Amino acid sequence: MTVEIDGASLSLEQVVRVARSGEPVSMSEATIERMRQSRLAVERVLARDDAVYGLTTGLGEHKRHRLAASDVPRFNRELLENHLIGHGPRVPDEVVRATMLRLANGFAKGTVGVRPLLAERLVEALNVSRHPLVRLLGSAGEADLAPLADLAHGLFRDVELQAKEGLALVNNNSFSTALATLAVADTRALIDSITVAGALDLEAFGANLSVLDPVVGESRPYPGLQTELAGLRRALEGSSLWQPGAARNLQDPLSYRSIVQLGGAARDALAFVEGQLAIELNAHHDNPIVMPGEDRIISAGNYEALPVAAALDFLRIALAPVLTASLERAMKLLQTPLSGLPGGLSEKEGLVYGGLGAISWSAHALTAEARLLAQPVSFELATTTPEEGIGDRITMAPLAARRLAEQTALGHRIVAIELLCAAQALDLRALEKLGAQTRRAFGQVRELVPFAGSAAPYPSDLEPLVALVRSGSVALTRPGT
Repeated sequence: MTVEIDGASLSLEQVVRVARSGEPVSMSEATIERMRQSRLAVERVLARDDAVYGLTTGLGEHKRHRLAASDVPRFNRELLENHLIGHGPRVPDEVVRATMLRLANGFAKGTVGVRPLLAERLVEALNVSRHPLVRLLGSAGEADLAPLADLAHGLFRDVELQAKEGLALVNNNSFSTALATLAVADTRALIDSITVAGALDLEAFGANLSVLDPVVGESRPYPGLQTELAGLRRALEGSSLWQPGAARNLQDPLSYRSIVQLGGAARDALAFVEGQLAIELNAHHDNPIVMPGEDRIISAGNYEALPVAAALDFLRIALAPVLTASLERAMKLLQTPLSGLPGGLSEKEGLVYGGLGAISWSAHALTAEARLLAQPVSFELATTTPEEGIGDRITMAPLAARRLAEQTALGHRIVAIELLCAAQALDLRALEKLGAQTRRAFGQVRELVPFAGSAAPYPSDLEPLVALVRSGSVALTRPGT
């Protein structure tokens, strides 16, 4: 399916499809005409010789200097070359594609004032899978100057840029928004997988399902809590754990007892971030703003990325305790006084009967690292040194997105361990009947990893199980799917 960009309706799902599935991109003639009219407004302002930042003046501390018309092409070219300051490894092609799509959509909005040629070049590059080198490090989040200079250098080296076009190519947050969109999509899939893994934990522990009574959501009507409650109930539909007297305890540990509230909080944080990104994907990121119908160009700081950076911080903070709870539920299964099963989930009590006891060390290490990634970055302070004190703000939006991606990647491993422990415990507990979706998850685990008994010791390679979680295949399926 072709994704048509118009500057107003690009969705998170479309970004993911174009970035990861290579879906083609198009623009309507109406969108192209809107960009033409925006460019004509810029030309009329230039003809009046108005003092306009970045068009007829220099940038930063050079804003006091007027720019001669004959110097415009060189100025815009040097603007790109002077910002080839990136560092680090090449970003994946999917991030480059998402960045190009967001940049083209920003141009399509008609408030940037560039020629349609620039958006058309980006769309063409997407459709022929031309992915220039873009380096990961170097953006402080107040416009992604370094990575966007890499992108523009790779795609527009043969284009003579006109007034404002060099600035428009680098003076926005398309890179940060691209990183964030892909990371958030992965986090959504992870949270859906945690719901299923948590349901499997409940069965493996012989937990008290009173915590899933519908009144829990009715009496505390957070949207995320209600979604999580419904998901857990659906995952456990048909489980023998619903039978009277099936619960082993009147009150379970908090990581079990508060499973709905923890997952619900993460879902509410996720919904907030997705709402921010839905706006950001179609918002003006540039400076200045072109108003075609009024022939006005307005200086503003719309490259300020705090709405997204702070939201990403919020999501990482909400995700950290959910991952810690996943760890704690798995660790409780390993402990005889709490689970009622052989220590370390061994085949039977004794000195050497297989089991998973040693996995607790790596599980704790992974979860500790995931928690450390929750530290907020959006309040990081800059110095007032750059550009005579003008550049005194940063959001670290790219770092906020990168940390979410890293935290989610660690989450895949934590959930893989959680699934492994739950499957081992279920084999030992021999529950009469699993739920509709927990039975599916248990089967997926056992296809990749056998029971760890005396005849089959602990599996040394959990990467297939991690890949299963990463793929989203464990995630809660919707009704009718």
